[in-house]
Amino acid sequence: MPTSSVTIITVSYNSMAVLPAMLKSVPKGTTVVVVDNASSDTDPLKALTDEYGATLQLNEDNVGFGPACNQGAAKAETEFLLFLNPDAELQDGALDALLEAAKTYPDASGFNPRILDQNGSQSFKRGSKIRPNERLKGPVPSKDAEVSVLAGSAIFCRRALFEEIGGFDPAIFMYHEDDDLSLRLREHGPLMYCHNAKVVHLSGHGSPRLPQVAAFKAYYSARSRAYALGKYGHPRPKLATLVAAVFRALGPDTLLIKRRRAKNIGYLKGALSAFKDGGRNTP
Repeated sequence: MPTSSVTIITVSYNSMAVLPAMLKSVPKGTTVVVVDNASSDTDPLKALTDEYGATLQLNEDNVGFGPACNQGAAKAETEFLLFLNPDAELQDGALDALLEAAKTYPDASGFNPRILDQNGSQSFKRGSKIRPNERLKGPVPSKDAEVSVLAGSAIFCRRALFEEIGGFDPAIFMYHEDDDLSLRLREHGPLMYCHNAKVVHLSGHGSPRLPQVAAFKAYYSARSRAYALGKYGHPRPKLATLVAAVFRALGPDTLLIKRRRAKNIGYLKGALSAFKDGGRNTP
């Protein structure tokens, strides 16, 4: 299958520092949709997407990661979708390997490539807070293998199935949306790790690494955790999230590291706010 059967969807939020490298890594002839969540750098973003022939959707407000992914997917007409973070780069042959995996495992519902950091070390997602008892044990697979959840930095799936299950849960602003999507995909077939498809992911660099950005992300991380735990029937999800937030806030790095302090306080504020509305998406 040609790579033209794939639409790559990425969500940007002041991501100009990393987005050019991601777009450069995409094979020619592959459709790319960039959904921007109210960034401040839209003029250079427009020029960049024009340069690479990508479709750009500009949101007036930050609608959240999952909802923005849904917007991008709605523009796709291809058989397959690849949700790729703006701070990720496809390595040679990655799309071909994912397409080959889809042919090899026709019953699979979704795929993750082999995700590496900038130093070549592998990042492998073993499980989810939503289903802690399903955490994978043992060494990282050295060949294709079934997994319990998919890492959100690079999720590959068939568009028809993504649409059938309703896409990303729009009630989740950001974080834990990949776990939720994985569990709903898994109801239709196994989730697979594709060893031959390689993606380099500069984790945490999709937006500026500033204290206020860290606080913003952490706030919604806590809210999403409370909502997702509640959605999957965990007892006292709000309390569990708040307890975790308090322990984080009391850690020594809250006092010593400015960015970590902002992150931990933001997480605590998010956990407290989740008591009011359960953590559902509120821009």
